[in-house]
Amino acid sequence: MTSRTPVSAYIRTKNEARLIGEVVRAAQRAVDEVVIVDSGSTDETVAIAEAAGARIIHQEWLGNGSQKRVAEDACPSDWLFDLDADEIVSEELAKEIRALFANGTPAVTAFRTPMYFAPPRGAPWIGFGQQVRHKLYNKRHHRIPDHPVWDQFDVPPGAVIGTLKSPILHHAFRDTAHLVQKLNKNSSTRADNLRPKPYWILVVRILFAMPFYFAKRYFLDGFFRAGMDGFIFSSITAYGRWLRDVKMYEQHKSQSDNGDFSHIERSEDAPKAGGADR
Repeated sequence: MTSRTPVSAYIRTKNEARLIGEVVRAAQRAVDEVVIVDSGSTDETVAIAEAAGARIIHQEWLGNGSQKRVAEDACPSDWLFDLDADEIVSEELAKEIRALFANGTPAVTAFRTPMYFAPPRGAPWIGFGQQVRHKLYNKRHHRIPDHPVWDQFDVPPGAVIGTLKSPILHHAFRDTAHLVQKLNKNSSTRADNLRPKPYWILVVRILFAMPFYFAKRYFLDGFFRAGMDGFIFSSITAYGRWLRDVKMYEQHKSQSDNGDFSHIERSEDAPKAGGADR
């Protein structure tokens, strides 16, 4: 490695021209190389990323976790930085990561990495609604599951994990329509790949769970601090969570007609980390 930080960042893309240039350039402040694994973009994603200095790999879509496995194998460094195409490394985080490797490699095998939402308008929602992922990790110790839905690894018992203080800024949606589109896609992916909960649980959730989904977002996660935008965001994401129940109900009804759930994974066997819930 050169004097730069011995870390490779990887990003999965498909039609991510909106932010990919900024995402690549921000990541380069912290890592030695940025690897793009593109699954067939038809917009300017690849050209913009390449112009920004990223290395491009073309891979047909394999699933959320499986696509990241391809990226892990393509990165030369043991230390990896997992980014989505709408996640921007803050300058403070870049400095923090560089400092971690200034005198050698860290003694831990992964770092908890805070993320805050950056809405389409106004300042990032810092201080509430935090997401925590293990974005910076050593692939000799941790690997993303080879899975169609789950794309975050579980930390084994006894593993020593560090914590980063500075955040990734998650530009998760460009407007309300985009947010609804993403939640609709996510709920379909979950329903199609996980075994539905028992019928009676789904019925109860469909009838009564929506206010609880909203309350968790708005009060427990603190989005009331974002004013009207926080109320709207909490309402839409609660609907997205409820929509998953509805689609699982549909899946349950469809499969119960012939009693065959063999092609659907048992939800209790899935990894605990919910990377697809974004």
